[in-house]
Amino acid sequence: MVVESEVIGAFIVGSTIDRVTIAPRRIALSRTLANLSALTARNAMLYEELNAYSAELKESLSERIRIEEERAKLQEDLFQAQKMESIGRLAGGVAHDFNNMLNVILGYTELAMDNLPKTSPIYANLTEVDKAARRSAEITRQLLAFARKQPISPKILNLNEAIESMLKMLRRLLGEDIDLEWKPNPKPVLVYMDPTQLDQILANLCLNARDAVDGVGKLTIETELFTFDEEYCASHQGFLPGEYSMLAVSDNGKGIEAEQLANLFDPFYTTKESGTGLGLATVYGIIRQNDGFINVYSEPETGTTFKAYMPRKSGTPHTIEIHTDGEVPTGNGEILLVVEDDPSILELSILILEGLGYEVIGAASPTEAIEKIEENACNLDLLLTDVVMPGMTGKELAKQIEQKCDGVKVLYMSGYTSNVIAHRGVLDEGVNFLQKPFSREALALKVQEALGK
Repeated sequence: MVVESEVIGAFIVGSTIDRVTIAPRRIALSRTLANLSALTARNAMLYEELNAYSAELKESLSERIRIEEERAKLQEDLFQAQKMESIGRLAGGVAHDFNNMLNVILGYTELAMDNLPKTSPIYANLTEVDKAARRSAEITRQLLAFARKQPISPKILNLNEAIESMLKMLRRLLGEDIDLEWKPNPKPVLVYMDPTQLDQILANLCLNARDAVDGVGKLTIETELFTFDEEYCASHQGFLPGEYSMLAVSDNGKGIEAEQLANLFDPFYTTKESGTGLGLATVYGIIRQNDGFINVYSEPETGTTFKAYMPRKSGTPHTIEIHTDGEVPTGNGEILLVVEDDPSILELSILILEGLGYEVIGAASPTEAIEKIEENACNLDLLLTDVVMPGMTGKELAKQIEQKCDGVKVLYMSGYTSNVIAHRGVLDEGVNFLQKPFSREALALKVQEALGK
């Protein structure tokens, strides 16, 4: 059988009777049948080839569409990441400048209140100034959290134990109309982070859920352990390979519209009339600062789930401590050298420390500090120095003074943050550090800690 000069098979005609001559007419008929069979077979082959090509083309088109969609999603994710990074840098810079100004406002307000009777109308006015300044300081802390620049003291935490210790407070926060369900994983769920940051994450996510419920509803907190490999992450946008401890907060509230999800973690973005727009931005910044990631799942009128994934750690968990207010610790005549290039903060620090019972030497520059040390024959217990100063960093100054004066303790302070300046090589991680703006109590506690008391 031949089609277009191509042999595609054989059509055999024979007789069961020996030596029988087949008539020419039958031979012609057989030849016609053979040609028809060849055409039919060829058509079948072409049809199969066409189906195969069609399937291959369809698969190729589907793959191309998938690749284009994935590329568009990656471009959108890159744009979102760049936008968040830019906003973070701006927020961090603004917060640093505010920290220095707020330090002066808070400090002098506290000093003025200490010299007034609580029944004085001026005391009441200063109380309002103090409240406003502290609220402003909290906003700068949230900005620094979003920018991943807040100072941290990470510890190994068991999320189950840490959350358990917060449930009573969270229930008060949510109110009686919202049912709080707690679903811990049976195994320890360990992370390495600052306990204060975990408090911030939970408080902000629960407050967000409370506002979403807007009345009677339910909120669920759960922990889980996950391991994501490369293959899983390749097919799940936003996931990163590794072993993770997950914290999830879900509500059955009104949900979030799809067009709002892209801006959800932007600072100052809010759909609430009285919101600051910093709650979820703070959560995002903290989780990114701890090398984790967060995903949101939401449907209007159904509810929302936030899932925060943080790298899983091993080791002995830190014991959760309950802090209580106490008396501000005072000094016993220890000699402190304060080095600060901002005159307002220098004067304020000297006033506070002298009021706490310390003998204080002030210096407006590293050069002046070295001169005063030499004049004082290295009679010094503690160096309290700003980190970033003209001509010499606080670290360089501390090194020179430590070489001259044996046994001197060092406490750094800055409107920048410990992890940022450590990342820039200005400070080593783990040094004594006081974040501006600081209160009288915070300064007193840090000085005592640095002195080893």
